[in-house]
Amino acid sequence: VQLQASGGGFVQAGGSLRLSCVASGGTFNNYAVAWFRQAPGKEREFLSHISWSGEITYYIDSVKGRFTMSRDNAKNTVYLQITSLKSEDTAVYYCAAGRTGWLKKAYTYWGQGTQVTVSS
Repeated sequence: VQLQASGGGFVQAGGSLRLSCVASGGTFNNYAVAWFRQAPGKEREFLSHISWSGEITYYIDSVKGRFTMSRDNAKNTVYLQITSLKSEDTAVYYCAAGRTGWLKKAYTYWGQGTQVTVSS
């Protein structure tokens, strides 16, 4: 499975973005999908995941209420809607597919990342 993340960009604080993660080359709806992010000089951080069916989502406390995951298996696509963007959201955002959970090692397939830059 190959993953392609997109939708990042340069946005002002308080704005919104929708990131997309498009899969190809495999049975996408067999996998849970997660979003991680990595800010300069920091470890890659787990943010959220969504079950293969899209019925179950999980978010870390610091993004609850601002981040929303969804998926459209017919389009092999997972989305991450981000609202009320803050400067601390600046990072490269990665999608990953695999087993569920918050550990990086649970995810076999990774996208290349999309840069989100928030200006204050």
